[in-house]
Amino acid sequence: MTAKADGAFLTISELSTELGVPQHVLRYWETKFPQLKPLTRAGNRRYYRPSDVALARRIHTLLNLDGYTIRGVQQLLEAPVAATPPAATPLEPPIDSRVRDELAAIRALLARALAE
Repeated sequence: MTAKADGAFLTISELSTELGVPQHVLRYWETKFPQLKPLTRAGNRRYYRPSDVALARRIHTLLNLDGYTIRGVQQLLEAPVAATPPAATPLEPPIDSRVRDELAAIRALLARALAE
């Protein structure tokens, strides 16, 4: 089977295979996430646009990899998108030498205790 061009519409079976989820899961997501609306043609055949595919990938990642619940993903998708990204918070300064020395002393103390 030849791969489809980028931007081509996918059928439910193609998207199901790509994401590794059963077709009924995609149909269920359509009922839970109103943003996921594939085109339907004769015989109720679904065609997922590139934007639908991207959304389905995001839903799959949030649910199956990041551990979100259905409700959690719904809230994320319903949240307004910020116009500007939030300002980066400065990273914490590296551990100073005093703390490093203290940790080394604790490590030595533990090593002695385990050796006894």
